[in-house]
Amino acid sequence: MKNVYIIIVNYNGQKDTVECLRSLQKIYHKNFSIHIVIVDNDPENRINILEKDYREINLKIIFSPKNLGFSGGNNLGITEAINNKADYILLLNNDTLVSEDFLEKLIEFAEKNPKFGLISPKIYFAKGFEFHKDRYGKEDLGKVIWYAGGVMDWKNVIGLHRGVDKVDKGQFDDEEETDFASGCCMLIKKSVIEDIGLLDEKYFLYYEDNDYSIRTKNAGYRIVYQPKSIIWHKNAGSTGGSGSKLQDYYITRNRLLFGNRYASIRSKIALNREAMRLFISGRDMQKKGVIDYFAKNFGHFEKI
Repeated sequence: MKNVYIIIVNYNGQKDTVECLRSLQKIYHKNFSIHIVIVDNDPENRINILEKDYREINLKIIFSPKNLGFSGGNNLGITEAINNKADYILLLNNDTLVSEDFLEKLIEFAEKNPKFGLISPKIYFAKGFEFHKDRYGKEDLGKVIWYAGGVMDWKNVIGLHRGVDKVDKGQFDDEEETDFASGCCMLIKKSVIEDIGLLDEKYFLYYEDNDYSIRTKNAGYRIVYQPKSIIWHKNAGSTGGSGSKLQDYYITRNRLLFGNRYASIRSKIALNREAMRLFISGRDMQKKGVIDYFAKNFGHFEKI
């Protein structure tokens, strides 16, 4: 029987994490064993969850000594999984809710397709967390797409979610290869970790899943979007929402890091020109992101 580890990073998000765990308690896993590892990333506001209350899903909580970010927190969990002979590792945001068969559909595909490296499901906005709340009818809620595969716009060095903001009418129901898997929910084959290692902790938050996807493809694996598997995402639940100072800083800095690693020369030139414009006339944390990229200050920025 295959051994599947689900890694959830918590940072001051107990309510979301508990709701996520409750949805995971209902999932089907007859043909594989599951273990859930919560990495608590907030030493100043520790999570209050008892492992014994979740025995049926084999819960373990790891308390990080400091905030390691999305990349470092997940790496702590991945290391725990590999040390315990995991066959598959699933990274799952704590601000998600899952369908009962979401993991079963991912593992079923994985077992039949040995060339895959990463798989992400179809991801909807959780009800009430849509970007444009006045755009949808009541019957559309829970069916508004957040991710239906990833498209990398290399000209502008931006990772785009296919189908975002569209009501699902079956237009993205074909499983297919995609440019990048979403760190919101990403199934990783053990051999990928053995071949390319862990997430890059320089990113701390944002673009680490794009980076990991590129490294996975460069190692010869496929990245797949699997629409038969479905979850719901409370978008930006732990980052202060779209346009926050945190997003301004990390997206600005990490887009420069990612683009200057992987984009074409022409795109790199355009990206760095844009960085100079942000440094002159951008918002304060965008300016700081530019400064820290060129100063090679990566990882966690403490003063946001």
